Amino acid sequence: PSTRILAEAVVSTQSTGAHGGYTFCSLAALILLNKTHLIDKKLLLDWAVHRQMRFEGGFQGRTNKLVDGCYSFWQGGMFPLLHHVISPGNPDCLNKDGWLFSQVALQDYILFCCQYPSGGLVDKPGKSRDYYHSCYCLSGLSVAQHSFDGTFIRGDQNNLVEPTHPVYNIVLSKATQFYEYFNKNRITEVKAKG
Repeated sequence: PSTRILAEAVVSTQSTGAHGGYTFCSLAALILLNKTHLIDKKLLLDWAVHRQMRFEGGFQGRTNKLVDGCYSFWQGGMFPLLHHVISPGNPDCLNKDGWLFSQVALQDYILFCCQYPSGGLVDKPGKSRDYYHSCYCLSGLSVAQHSFDGTFIRGDQNNLVEPTHPVYNIVLSKATQFYEYFNKNRITEVKAKG
């Protein structure tokens, strides 16, 4: 489906509400394209901070929906990106101690509610484990544990996961290898076929 950009987030059709996954991907794309001036930062931030649910600690993907483990990354991962976009012009409006969501509450949701007893991670308690939710719950856990201010691990050190690159969602060591490879192997000319 085609997307249209709202002031605060991205939706897939006019009949659905703003969606966390679409919004994350759109924000990351605008960062990669160096087009962050197109973002209404205040409205996007306001929408994003209201997606973490106070009782569960996890994120919902859309207004009036249940918390879902995958939005630990799709919503939680927006905060490092928003910090990157907002901080150059407004450093005083940002939290100096971490991201603008409760990193403790998100870690609690993932560690206590999303772990499947025999391995893997789930959408919410009572659901089956799958690779998709395992990936994005772990990615969200990484965002919740690591910020510009350092590392905070809820519970035992065994809960620690590696920091991920906020745009690419890969561990930082792989992102560094990626940058090094492409900086050494730059494409200097693209020839059109035909």
